[in-house]
Amino acid sequence: MYSVHVIAAQRRQLILETVHRDGAVSIRALAELLDTSAITIRRDLDYLDSIGRLTRSHGGAVSGQPLHESSWSEKVGQAAEAKAAIGRAAAELVGEGDVVVIGPGTTTAELARALAGRAGLTVFTNSLLVADILVDSPGNEVVVTGGTLRAGIRALVGEGTTRMLRGLHADLTFLSGNGIDAEFGVSTPNLTVAETDRAMASAGHRVVSLVDHTKFGERAAIQTLAPSAIDQVITDRGTDAAAIAALSAVGIDVTVVP
Repeated sequence: MYSVHVIAAQRRQLILETVHRDGAVSIRALAELLDTSAITIRRDLDYLDSIGRLTRSHGGAVSGQPLHESSWSEKVGQAAEAKAAIGRAAAELVGEGDVVVIGPGTTTAELARALAGRAGLTVFTNSLLVADILVDSPGNEVVVTGGTLRAGIRALVGEGTTRMLRGLHADLTFLSGNGIDAEFGVSTPNLTVAETDRAMASAGHRVVSLVDHTKFGERAAIQTLAPSAIDQVITDRGTDAAAIAALSAVGIDVTVVP
Protein backbone atom coordinates (compact mmCIF):
# COMPACT_ATOMS: atom_id res chain seq x y z
CA MET A 1 0.00 0.00 0.00
CA TYR A 2 1.24 3.50 -0.78
CA SER A 3 1.66 5.51 2.40
CA VAL A 4 0.94 8.89 0.80
CA HIS A 5 -1.68 10.01 -1.62
CA VAL A 6 -0.38 10.44 -5.15
CA ILE A 7 -1.51 12.96 -7.73
CA ALA A 8 -4.09 11.88 -10.28
CA ALA A 9 -1.62 11.35 -13.13
CA GLN A 10 0.63 9.17 -10.97
CA ARG A 11 -2.34 7.23 -9.62
CA ARG A 12 -3.67 6.53 -13.10
CA GLN A 13 -0.25 5.42 -14.28
CA LEU A 14 -0.07 2.97 -11.38
CA ILE A 15 -3.57 1.72 -12.15
CA LEU A 16 -2.61 1.09 -15.78
CA GLU A 17 0.57 -0.71 -14.80
CA THR A 18 -1.36 -2.92 -12.38
CA VAL A 19 -4.11 -3.76 -14.87
CA HIS A 20 -1.60 -4.40 -17.64
CA ARG A 21 0.44 -6.69 -15.39
CA ASP A 22 -2.46 -8.63 -13.88
CA GLY A 23 -4.93 -8.52 -16.76
CA ALA A 24 -7.80 -7.55 -14.46
CA VAL A 25 -8.17 -5.85 -11.10
CA SER A 26 -10.95 -4.90 -8.70
CA ILE A 27 -11.83 -1.45 -7.41
CA ARG A 28 -11.34 -2.67 -3.86
CA ALA A 29 -7.84 -3.96 -4.57
CA LEU A 30 -6.83 -0.72 -6.27
CA ALA A 31 -8.25 1.38 -3.44
CA GLU A 32 -6.20 -0.61 -0.92
CA LEU A 33 -3.07 -0.51 -3.07
CA LEU A 34 -3.23 3.24 -3.62
CA ASP A 35 -4.63 4.13 -0.19
CA THR A 36 -7.55 6.06 -1.62
CA SER A 37 -11.33 5.80 -1.81
CA ALA A 38 -13.35 3.51 -4.05
CA ILE A 39 -15.08 6.61 -5.45
CA THR A 40 -11.74 8.01 -6.60
CA ILE A 41 -10.77 4.70 -8.20
CA ARG A 42 -14.13 4.48 -10.02
CA ARG A 43 -13.58 7.99 -11.37
CA ASP A 44 -10.08 7.08 -12.55
CA LEU A 45 -11.29 3.86 -14.19
CA ASP A 46 -14.11 5.67 -15.96
CA TYR A 47 -11.63 8.22 -17.29
CA LEU A 48 -9.12 5.61 -18.44
CA ASP A 49 -11.92 3.65 -20.09
CA SER A 50 -13.09 6.80 -21.91
CA ILE A 51 -9.68 7.26 -23.54
CA GLY A 52 -9.32 3.60 -24.39
CA ARG A 53 -6.53 2.66 -22.00
CA LEU A 54 -8.53 -0.08 -20.26
CA THR A 55 -12.03 -1.56 -20.23
CA ARG A 56 -14.39 -1.15 -17.28
CA SER A 57 -15.90 -4.31 -15.89
CA HIS A 58 -18.30 -4.98 -13.04
CA GLY A 59 -16.42 -4.02 -9.89
CA GLY A 60 -13.15 -3.20 -11.62
CA ALA A 61 -11.39 -3.16 -14.98
CA VAL A 62 -9.60 -5.35 -17.49
CA SER A 63 -6.66 -4.54 -19.71
CA GLY A 64 -7.47 -2.55 -22.84
CA GLN A 65 -4.91 -1.43 -25.38
CA PRO A 66 -1.30 -2.21 -24.43
CA LEU A 67 0.39 0.16 -22.03
CA HIS A 68 3.88 -0.35 -23.45
CA GLU A 69 5.42 2.04 -25.92
CA SER A 70 6.12 0.89 -29.45
CA SER A 71 9.52 -0.68 -29.88
CA TRP A 72 12.28 1.47 -31.33
CA SER A 73 12.34 -0.54 -34.56
CA GLU A 74 8.58 0.00 -34.96
CA LYS A 75 8.94 3.74 -34.47
CA VAL A 76 11.77 4.07 -36.98
CA GLY A 77 9.68 2.55 -39.75
CA GLN A 78 6.52 4.60 -39.17
CA ALA A 79 5.77 7.52 -41.54
CA ALA A 80 9.45 7.98 -42.39
CA GLU A 81 8.95 10.39 -45.30
CA ALA A 82 6.51 12.53 -43.32
CA LYS A 83 8.91 12.74 -40.39
CA ALA A 84 11.76 13.85 -42.64
CA ALA A 85 9.61 16.62 -44.13
CA ILE A 86 8.50 17.73 -40.66
CA GLY A 87 12.12 17.83 -39.51
CA ARG A 88 13.16 20.01 -42.43
CA ALA A 89 10.30 22.43 -41.81
CA ALA A 90 11.19 22.65 -38.12
CA ALA A 91 14.81 23.47 -38.99
CA GLU A 92 13.62 26.55 -40.87
CA LEU A 93 12.40 28.01 -37.57
CA VAL A 94 15.91 27.93 -36.09
CA GLY A 95 17.85 31.15 -36.54
CA GLU A 96 21.56 31.84 -36.51
CA GLY A 97 23.02 31.57 -33.02
CA ASP A 98 19.84 30.16 -31.50
CA VAL A 99 19.77 28.03 -28.37
CA VAL A 100 17.42 25.10 -28.90
CA VAL A 101 16.15 22.18 -26.85
CA ILE A 102 15.40 18.97 -28.75
CA GLY A 103 13.52 16.12 -27.13
CA PRO A 104 13.55 12.43 -28.02
CA GLY A 105 11.88 10.70 -30.93
CA THR A 106 12.35 9.69 -34.52
CA THR A 107 10.77 12.94 -35.76
CA THR A 108 13.00 15.18 -33.67
CA ALA A 109 15.92 13.13 -34.97
CA GLU A 110 15.00 14.30 -38.46
CA LEU A 111 15.21 17.88 -37.18
CA ALA A 112 18.72 17.11 -35.95
CA ARG A 113 19.66 15.79 -39.40
CA ALA A 114 18.42 19.02 -40.95
CA LEU A 115 20.49 21.08 -38.50
CA ALA A 116 23.67 19.02 -38.82
CA GLY A 117 25.02 21.19 -41.63
CA ARG A 118 24.42 24.43 -39.73
CA ALA A 119 26.86 26.26 -37.46
CA GLY A 120 26.68 28.52 -34.43
CA LEU A 121 23.84 26.74 -32.66
CA THR A 122 23.69 25.52 -29.08
CA VAL A 123 21.62 22.36 -28.75
CA PHE A 124 20.47 20.88 -25.45
CA THR A 125 19.10 17.36 -25.80
CA ASN A 126 18.27 14.28 -23.77
CA SER A 127 18.10 12.16 -26.93
CA LEU A 128 20.98 9.81 -27.61
CA LEU A 129 19.95 9.68 -31.26
CA VAL A 130 19.99 13.47 -31.63
CA ALA A 131 23.38 13.64 -29.94
CA ASP A 132 24.75 10.92 -32.23
CA ILE A 133 23.52 12.74 -35.34
CA LEU A 134 25.08 16.04 -34.23
CA VAL A 135 28.36 14.56 -33.00
CA ASP A 136 29.87 15.16 -36.44
CA SER A 137 28.57 18.73 -36.58
CA PRO A 138 31.56 20.62 -35.14
CA GLY A 139 30.06 24.04 -35.85
CA ASN A 140 27.46 23.53 -33.13
CA GLU A 141 27.75 23.11 -29.39
CA VAL A 142 25.80 20.07 -28.22
CA VAL A 143 24.95 19.61 -24.54
CA VAL A 144 23.59 16.23 -23.47
CA THR A 145 21.58 16.20 -20.26
CA GLY A 146 22.08 13.78 -17.44
CA GLY A 147 19.37 11.37 -16.39
CA THR A 148 18.33 7.74 -16.43
CA LEU A 149 18.38 5.89 -19.74
CA ARG A 150 14.97 4.88 -21.09
CA ALA A 151 15.87 2.42 -23.82
CA GLY A 152 12.50 2.45 -25.59
CA ILE A 153 12.95 6.07 -26.64
CA ARG A 154 16.77 6.18 -26.61
CA ALA A 155 16.69 9.08 -24.17
CA LEU A 156 17.69 10.23 -20.70
CA VAL A 157 14.82 11.07 -18.36
CA GLY A 158 14.06 11.78 -14.72
CA GLU A 159 15.44 14.05 -12.03
CA GLY A 160 18.94 14.17 -13.53
CA THR A 161 17.49 15.59 -16.72
CA THR A 162 15.07 18.06 -15.17
CA ARG A 163 17.70 19.34 -12.73
CA MET A 164 20.05 20.25 -15.58
CA LEU A 165 17.32 22.14 -17.42
CA ARG A 166 16.43 24.38 -14.49
CA GLY A 167 17.40 27.96 -15.17
CA LEU A 168 17.90 27.36 -18.90
CA HIS A 169 16.36 29.86 -21.31
CA ALA A 170 16.32 28.58 -24.87
CA ASP A 171 14.84 30.19 -27.95
CA LEU A 172 12.96 27.08 -29.04
CA THR A 173 11.98 23.69 -27.65
CA PHE A 174 11.08 20.91 -30.08
CA LEU A 175 9.17 17.90 -28.74
CA SER A 176 7.24 14.96 -30.10
CA GLY A 177 4.88 12.56 -28.32
CA ASN A 178 2.73 9.45 -28.55
CA GLY A 179 -0.51 11.27 -29.23
CA ILE A 180 -2.07 14.69 -29.70
CA ASP A 181 -5.53 16.22 -29.74
CA ALA A 182 -6.94 19.70 -29.24
CA GLU A 183 -8.59 18.89 -25.90
CA PHE A 184 -5.80 17.01 -24.10
CA GLY A 185 -2.69 18.25 -25.90
CA VAL A 186 0.35 16.01 -26.28
CA SER A 187 0.45 12.78 -24.28
CA THR A 188 2.65 9.80 -23.43
CA PRO A 189 2.13 6.51 -21.57
CA ASN A 190 4.95 7.20 -19.10
CA LEU A 191 4.87 9.65 -16.20
CA THR A 192 8.64 10.19 -16.01
CA VAL A 193 8.86 10.91 -19.73
CA ALA A 194 5.99 13.39 -19.39
CA GLU A 195 7.66 15.21 -16.50
CA THR A 196 10.93 15.38 -18.42
CA ASP A 197 9.24 16.73 -21.55
CA ARG A 198 7.46 19.38 -19.48
CA ALA A 199 10.79 20.52 -18.06
CA MET A 200 12.18 20.77 -21.58
CA ALA A 201 9.15 22.78 -22.68
CA SER A 202 9.54 25.16 -19.74
CA ALA A 203 13.08 25.93 -20.88
CA GLY A 204 11.97 27.19 -24.29
CA HIS A 205 10.60 30.62 -25.17
CA ARG A 206 8.56 28.93 -27.89
CA VAL A 207 7.40 25.30 -27.87
CA VAL A 208 6.98 23.43 -31.14
CA SER A 209 5.44 19.97 -31.32
CA LEU A 210 6.57 17.74 -34.20
CA VAL A 211 3.91 15.10 -34.83
CA ASP A 212 3.07 13.12 -37.95
CA HIS A 213 -0.47 12.14 -38.90
CA THR A 214 -0.33 8.80 -37.06
CA LYS A 215 -0.27 10.63 -33.70
CA PHE A 216 -3.54 12.50 -34.18
CA GLY A 217 -6.58 11.10 -32.43
CA GLU A 218 -4.34 9.09 -30.13
CA ARG A 219 -4.40 9.84 -26.41
CA ALA A 220 -2.02 8.17 -23.98
CA ALA A 221 -2.63 8.13 -20.23
CA ILE A 222 -0.34 10.99 -19.18
CA GLN A 223 -0.60 14.55 -20.45
CA THR A 224 2.78 15.90 -21.51
CA LEU A 225 1.75 19.35 -22.69
CA ALA A 226 -1.63 21.02 -22.35
CA PRO A 227 -2.82 22.77 -25.52
CA SER A 228 -2.08 26.13 -23.88
CA ALA A 229 1.59 25.12 -23.53
CA ILE A 230 2.04 24.47 -27.27
CA ASP A 231 2.84 27.40 -29.55
CA GLN A 232 3.11 25.56 -32.84
CA VAL A 233 2.49 22.12 -34.32
CA ILE A 234 4.22 20.90 -37.46
CA THR A 235 2.58 17.92 -39.12
CA ASP A 236 2.15 16.35 -42.56
CA ARG A 237 -0.64 16.41 -45.12
CA GLY A 238 -1.90 13.03 -43.97
CA THR A 239 -3.42 14.69 -40.90
CA ASP A 240 -7.20 15.07 -40.93
CA ALA A 241 -8.37 18.62 -41.70
CA ALA A 242 -10.80 18.59 -38.76
CA ALA A 243 -7.97 17.78 -36.35
CA ILE A 244 -5.91 20.65 -37.73
CA ALA A 245 -8.87 23.03 -37.42
CA ALA A 246 -9.42 21.96 -33.82
CA LEU A 247 -5.82 22.81 -32.91
CA SER A 248 -6.09 26.18 -34.64
CA ALA A 249 -9.31 26.89 -32.74
CA VAL A 250 -7.49 26.64 -29.40
CA GLY A 251 -4.79 29.08 -30.52
CA ILE A 252 -2.07 26.75 -31.80
CA ASP A 253 -0.26 27.67 -35.01
CA VAL A 254 -0.32 24.66 -37.33
CA THR A 255 2.11 24.12 -40.20
CA VAL A 256 1.32 21.34 -42.67
CA VAL A 257 4.20 20.08 -44.79
CA PRO A 258 3.74 18.38 -48.17
